[in-house]
Amino acid sequence: MSTPWRRSMESHPRGTDIALALSLFAFSAAGSAFSNNWLDEQLATWPTVPLAALSAAALLRRRENPRTVLAVTAVCAVAEAAQGYLLSPITQGPLIAALYSLGLFTDRRTTRTYAAVTMLLMVVTGLLTSPHDYGTLLLTAVNPVAWVILPAVLGGAVQLRRAYIDAVHARAEHAEQTREEEARHRVAQERMRIARELHDVVAHHLALANAQAGTASHLVRSRPDQAAAMLTNLAETTAGALREMKATVGLLRQDNDIDTPLSPAPGLARLEELITAFATAGLSVSTDIEGEPHPLHSGADLSAYRIVQEALTNITKHSAGKAARVHLVYLPDRLTLTISNEGATSAVGTTEGRGFGLVGMRERAQSAGGTFSAGPGPKGGFVVTCTLPLPPHQTERE
Repeated sequence: MSTPWRRSMESHPRGTDIALALSLFAFSAAGSAFSNNWLDEQLATWPTVPLAALSAAALLRRRENPRTVLAVTAVCAVAEAAQGYLLSPITQGPLIAALYSLGLFTDRRTTRTYAAVTMLLMVVTGLLTSPHDYGTLLLTAVNPVAWVILPAVLGGAVQLRRAYIDAVHARAEHAEQTREEEARHRVAQERMRIARELHDVVAHHLALANAQAGTASHLVRSRPDQAAAMLTNLAETTAGALREMKATVGLLRQDNDIDTPLSPAPGLARLEELITAFATAGLSVSTDIEGEPHPLHSGADLSAYRIVQEALTNITKHSAGKAARVHLVYLPDRLTLTISNEGATSAVGTTEGRGFGLVGMRERAQSAGGTFSAGPGPKGGFVVTCTLPLPPHQTERE
């Protein structure tokens, strides 16, 4: 059946049922007249007309009550056969349509049961009402077996096909919904990553700029040469902040935007540069490295750099002391970072779980497959410890 016809029938089910009932009524009445001419004994035609009309009218409820419709059409067929008419597919069109509807709108067990009972009823009726010659017996007793079973089987097959198509559509919709949810999840993760980058960049550079500006203001009268150098460092700090912010916000550009290429993400290779920047703000940072340095994955390398940066920024903002220590331990399968300072530390920003700095460092470590801890040191101050995995091939070479 062509697609336009199928869509029209599905959109107008009641009109389809009415057209089917009228067509089958006409065929059933015409078939009764034809079988009457085929028989030697002429039978009255008028009783078959109301029976055909009743069978056809019952089809209007075939979607809602397929079992009842089958019972009505079967009784009409038996009543017509009892008058001596032949049971043929032409005269029993409503019964065939009812059997098809039964297979289409009910389960297979119900279809098998009702079809078997109907077939037995038709065969017994044909045997009891037909003449006993061989040709007529074959037509009335054996023929109903085929036109009772076939429509029921066909209706069940159509039902299975529709269920399969519905299942395919449901899986396609579920897959589409899953893709949309995954896309939204990735967008949310990317937004969180960019937010962490912006937080680290802004917090670090503003803390350095504030410390450098304060030192320059303190030295501008007593040591103008050092104040001038500090202001130069301040300009470099703000310029670096602008560059990193541009690189981070540049991730939000459209594909067709034309701009300068983005700079590479920072890593531990720039650790000395980072420590030098803090030194200009008055924070003395010592670095200890144990083991043979190994390169990290790009994501883990960036996380390590940002964790060191954030920890030193917190020390600059909250610690009364002006010294810090960065300790790196390279093991065959992991890198352990420890950033610590000694001396009194303000409670603001250092209490475990408070502020976005500690939360951001923990999220960075976990996103790279590592661990993170932070808390007061044994000799005072504050200690941040992070463990990050090394690439597998590095472990194998060890």
